[in-house]
Amino acid sequence: MQFLLILVAFLLFPGAGADEIIGGREARPHSHPFMAYLLTETPMRQSFCGGFLVREDFVMTSARCWGSTMMVILGAHNISRQERTQQRIYVLRATRHPGYNEENNLNDIMLLQLENRARLNQFVRPVALPQSRIELRPGSQCTVAGWGLVSQNRRTDTLRDVQLRVQRNQVCSNLFNTYNSQKQICVGDQSDEETTFRGDTGGPLVCNNVAQGIVSYGRSIGVPPTVFTRIARFLPWINNTMRQSEYKGSPPYPL
Repeated sequence: MQFLLILVAFLLFPGAGADEIIGGREARPHSHPFMAYLLTETPMRQSFCGGFLVREDFVMTSARCWGSTMMVILGAHNISRQERTQQRIYVLRATRHPGYNEENNLNDIMLLQLENRARLNQFVRPVALPQSRIELRPGSQCTVAGWGLVSQNRRTDTLRDVQLRVQRNQVCSNLFNTYNSQKQICVGDQSDEETTFRGDTGGPLVCNNVAQGIVSYGRSIGVPPTVFTRIARFLPWINNTMRQSEYKGSPPYPL
């Protein structure tokens, strides 16, 4: 099984997962050292998502990215190459938020405990999490990065990033009847073509060097805005889940 996932890492085209970057530009190599490329396998298929390192032994991503076998690649820029900066680590335990609802995408957050701690260096480094529930103001400029589709039918192997602005909650409430302003963030100007699309669900929304959101869902036609899970809302659950990792004997992949 492990050999299969390593093989899949070089056979899967970006875009096989959920949301990706449309617009933007190729990121400066290793300018987002917290980024994780997540390979997953379920009984039905193999796919990939984005994610981000939040501690040397934990990656955060979308609950939608769960798989029965999972591996993360850290320190990557061109995901189709075996770069010397890359670290491939299997997931020991995947914990989805107990309130995750796949029908309305609420509580779309998951923590992945790594089988081995990441080796921290200039290419692999955690991103900070918010320290309070203070909401982002509309107009705040943030960065999203990911691998995959750069248009409806064009792919890329290199990490791309884009600058997006936080929108008023009403913008997403008007478009998505399941939008929850307490647990989600509305991001992306409807007048722009830059947004997330297929291949980057689970990636971070980084504002002033702090991960504030997780790519969750958007419009199927690949135009903004995109809905992000609001990380600050889940701080007690995040801290408790990572604290529990210190205790031994729990089975892997609790649901």
